[in-house]
Amino acid sequence: MAMDIQTHLFEGDLPPELLASYQAAGRLGVDTETMGLMPQRDRLCVVQLADPAGRATLVRIAPGQTAAPNLKSLLEDPQVLKIFHYARFDLATLQYHLGIHVQPVFCTKIASKLARTYSPRHGLKEVVLELTGVELDKQAQSSDWGRPDPLSAEQLRYAANDVLYLPAVHEKLVAMLHREGRWDLAQRCLAHLPTQVALDLAGYEGIFEH
Repeated sequence: MAMDIQTHLFEGDLPPELLASYQAAGRLGVDTETMGLMPQRDRLCVVQLADPAGRATLVRIAPGQTAAPNLKSLLEDPQVLKIFHYARFDLATLQYHLGIHVQPVFCTKIASKLARTYSPRHGLKEVVLELTGVELDKQAQSSDWGRPDPLSAEQLRYAANDVLYLPAVHEKLVAMLHREGRWDLAQRCLAHLPTQVALDLAGYEGIFEH
């Protein structure tokens, strides 16, 4: 069932009261919006958060900004699980631009590829549709997230949707991984993510290929 989206937008960092609230949630959906797909070239524009209760928050990151202390405290909190879809990119972006080393992490794309081997489709839209019955609107995906004026209603809705359903998807995928005897393998894949991010940021490609 689709959620009734109520999105809060802040500039530069998460306010202290929301930091405490999100820390108490125990797990969060997290995503980023950038100007492109190369962290060393393309700046980070927005960080999105949502807890299992459906509270969504967007934090806009200013050009040249290199720190967000409350976001860092939250995303590095060992007691809060951070759930991403394709964590590899978001972890590299947050580390490169804000010096945030996110942990602990769950990646729904990795989990989907391990659990949903009956399907070749592991994009967020397809995974959310199958596991929650909600069809995401992705029309604002390739838009200007660095615009100096306020984000559009379509951008706000898109950004919130990308994190609101991650906690529910996480639950379904964890159950599938346990059911199929692939949970331990998933844990080893997730443990490799920091190494993969370090390789990506250092410019290594295909290091495991022949």
